[in-house]
Amino acid sequence: MSMKNSNDTIRNQTSGLPACSAVPQPTAPPRTRKMNICRTVVSPVVLYGCETWSLTLREERKLRVFENRVLRRIFGPKRDEVTREWRKLHNEELNDLYS
Repeated sequence: MSMKNSNDTIRNQTSGLPACSAVPQPTAPPRTRKMNICRTVVSPVVLYGCETWSLTLREERKLRVFENRVLRRIFGPKRDEVTREWRKLHNEELNDLYS
């Protein structure tokens, strides 16, 4: 069988299949999915065995910094109303959005 005949055969066999563009899109917004992943996967992995830890203030701060970094990555920058420039979210804003 020649190459041209095999390409025609494949084209004829796949012509009745639906297009790939008809794939349904997920219904949850990306931010919601990211928050669910953060709560169910990232936090338990980071805090594994924490019952036996004796945390110092320095280590508590490192955990807080890590959590804020993840939340900033999820929520992204915010446009300042006055200066019209993009800026990082402040810790209070992150806590309001996360809680």
